[in-house]
Amino acid sequence: MCTVDRSESDWDYASLTPDRMLDDIESLGWVCDGRLLALNSYENRVYQIGIEDADPVVAKFYRPGRWSAEAIAEEHSFVAELEARDIPVVAALPAPATGERLNFCDPWWIAVYPRRGGYALELDQADHLYRVGQIMGRLHLVGEQRQFQHRPTLNTTDFGHGAIAKVLSSELVPDNMRSVYEGVAADLLGRIELALADLAQYPALRLHGDCHASNVLARDDRLLLVDFDDARTGPAIQDIWLFLSGDTAARNAALVEISEGYEEFRPFPRAELKFIAPLAGLRMLHYAGWLAERWGDPAFPAAFPWFGEARYWDQHVLDLREQISAVQEPHGLRIGPAF
Repeated sequence: MCTVDRSESDWDYASLTPDRMLDDIESLGWVCDGRLLALNSYENRVYQIGIEDADPVVAKFYRPGRWSAEAIAEEHSFVAELEARDIPVVAALPAPATGERLNFCDPWWIAVYPRRGGYALELDQADHLYRVGQIMGRLHLVGEQRQFQHRPTLNTTDFGHGAIAKVLSSELVPDNMRSVYEGVAADLLGRIELALADLAQYPALRLHGDCHASNVLARDDRLLLVDFDDARTGPAIQDIWLFLSGDTAARNAALVEISEGYEEFRPFPRAELKFIAPLAGLRMLHYAGWLAERWGDPAFPAAFPWFGEARYWDQHVLDLREQISAVQEPHGLRIGPAF
């Protein structure tokens, strides 16, 4: 397995043409029939690719420079470990030509998966939430058995300070909002850091890292957890809180279902509920920083045109102010405006 790593300035996704994709996949031993379908992905590029005399596969071309080779390999090892425990995840296929699940075709790391269909999880269905709890309990039971060595830890340095710096280094914030954004974001981050001050006292697990309804597929009375691209170390509640949506009553009802399913396999982390609002605030800061960092990729302005508009920043600052209020409340289930 090649271990070359490149900075993000060394490449351009424009070079990932249909011919190049097919050539790369065929070099790994699959025989393509020429059919390509772009799937919904921005951080990486993901395509359904037709295979002669077989079901289509899904090929993921990792964004060069984002992860080290070791970190990507660790993601795949974690998913394979979960699959071996019969947890409903989708592991990459070994390439016919190499026998490896992860392969390098300069400048891309490539993983190829079996196609799995389904629809996004419905958060208003109690049975879906109960089964999510079961999956999370089983995943965290495996996740606590060892630690990542090459993948990051959820922290305020990257998700907070780094994200704010990326926004401010961009030209996207209107001049009249720049100092306002900087002050409100810094205020929120300071309160988040205070609220998370004792986080280190709680167990840190290997997590899915970006667990929300769109990353759980439902089909034929079965749920399937997908996309471990953001797998990292952190508190168990990070993989749970994004499933709590709606008003307080709805979030409490969802929490009951999730916790009951979870506790079939592992004690539910109730003591970590106090971290929900600060973790939600951290995600808000990180999301804006991610969009600002990726704005030079043509896929981002096309998919998120509102991010470059003045009215977005007006609303974003209002949301950050509301999140300050949510973080200051005694721990409970108030999440904040964005989620």
